[in-house]
Amino acid sequence: MVDTDSGWDGRGGRGQRGARDTRGARAADAIPNLRVAVPDSRVAGPDSRVAGPDRRTALPGRRAAAVSLVALAALATGCGPGTATGAQDASPPVRPTQAAAPSPTRTAPVTDDAKPRTAPPPPSPSASTAPPAPAPAPTTARPAPEPSTAPPPRVLMRTGSESDRVRELQARLRQIGHFGRNPTGYYGSVTADAVRSFQAKRSLPVTGSTDEVTWQRLLAMTRVPKAAELRPPTERPVAAPDERCLKGRVLCISKNSRTLAWMIDGKVVSAMDVRFGSEYTPTREGVFEVFWKSRDHVSTLYDTPMPYALFFSGGQAVHYSADFAANGYGGASHGCVNVRDKKKVAALFDQVRTGDKVVVYW
Repeated sequence: MVDTDSGWDGRGGRGQRGARDTRGARAADAIPNLRVAVPDSRVAGPDSRVAGPDRRTALPGRRAAAVSLVALAALATGCGPGTATGAQDASPPVRPTQAAAPSPTRTAPVTDDAKPRTAPPPPSPSASTAPPAPAPAPTTARPAPEPSTAPPPRVLMRTGSESDRVRELQARLRQIGHFGRNPTGYYGSVTADAVRSFQAKRSLPVTGSTDEVTWQRLLAMTRVPKAAELRPPTERPVAAPDERCLKGRVLCISKNSRTLAWMIDGKVVSAMDVRFGSEYTPTREGVFEVFWKSRDHVSTLYDTPMPYALFFSGGQAVHYSADFAANGYGGASHGCVNVRDKKKVAALFDQVRTGDKVVVYW
């Protein structure tokens, strides 16, 4: 028979047990949150009167709840010193104590523009494995050249010399562009300047005198001069004659070309270089006649020799000038027409007659 006064119809035990199981299941589901409610052990009520088989059936549910509580307590002990409620009598499981392994030191990666906080110590000199730098090879100083004791070369021609060799020197210098005039045979200032120019270009001692070394170097660079090169009529080309010079016997003198041409009936018999007076004592221009000839004349006004003088206007005459032969156009006359080629003016003196025409023009 069923005791209806107890209010249990034979399903209560299972229903009550199911309720407990449900609470146990809720407790198990709540394990991750560590807030599981402990089942109430005071719910005995009708369970205490359950028959044997039913009571045996309900035991596993309680054991499961207890096991869940123990497991929950064990998990709770891993987070702190506290213990779970309702499990004070149960000793928490002792976990084996392990020495904490030292955590590896993390080093921030160093980039190209990052500087280390602590500079590494400089390497010890004794610990360096680099090979020592080779010692520089000893240099041997070159001995200073000894001063030359050779005598200077012999001088062959210098300022003041007058000879056919000087004429050849001038002709050879003219072949290579160092002497701009016709040869005269006299070593004056123009010739000395030409020799200096030649010596400087050939890296020779610049003295202006022609020594053996200078002469041999010049011979090696030039050819033997022809007769027309050695004795040309004038230093410069003879100017075209003035029309007043085309008839008769005329001394045709050009100030422009600085030449004198001895002409007979429009033909040039001989020509020579001449120079004139300065601006203070100019040579007169115009048409004149030779009125006096004096072979060994000496100026009474300036007390200077005037050989082979051909007077044409007062005290002005055509004559040889040793100063003109020596210094060229660096000087001037006192109004006369100076000739520097002595042989030519001597021959002219013999050919010209008194009364021959003289024409001086630009």
